[in-house]
Amino acid sequence: QVQLVESGGGLVQAGGSLRLSCAASERTFSTYVMGWFRQTPGKEREFVAAITWTGVSIDYADSVRGRFTISRDMAKNTVYLQMNSLKPEDTAVYYCASRKSSGVERSASAYGYWGQGTQVTVSS
Repeated sequence: QVQLVESGGGLVQAGGSLRLSCAASERTFSTYVMGWFRQTPGKEREFVAAITWTGVSIDYADSVRGRFTISRDMAKNTVYLQMNSLKPEDTAVYYCASRKSSGVERSASAYGYWGQGTQVTVSS
């Protein structure tokens, strides 16, 4: 059972930056894909970014491409989401997720493990 713990959320002004971290409980990452999703009240969970643990494949939602960067540190079993040029519409609860596969996937239903979420609020 993989456990994921997010951290790094908070309140920031528009144009600012935050870095989210997702620490995983076990070292299975050579066969895992790690993803970030976000959700606002009344809406479905939305894909943000994903990375294969090898780092060979990376995917971003169009809404964040060029502003957000996903990365991983294998030694620390941790995945990061660097968020720059934040906008009020980026406000959401951000979730880390993982799936045992070799390919990135944008569908939330493809991910079997989820963190508890961390709130990101961007003020205008």
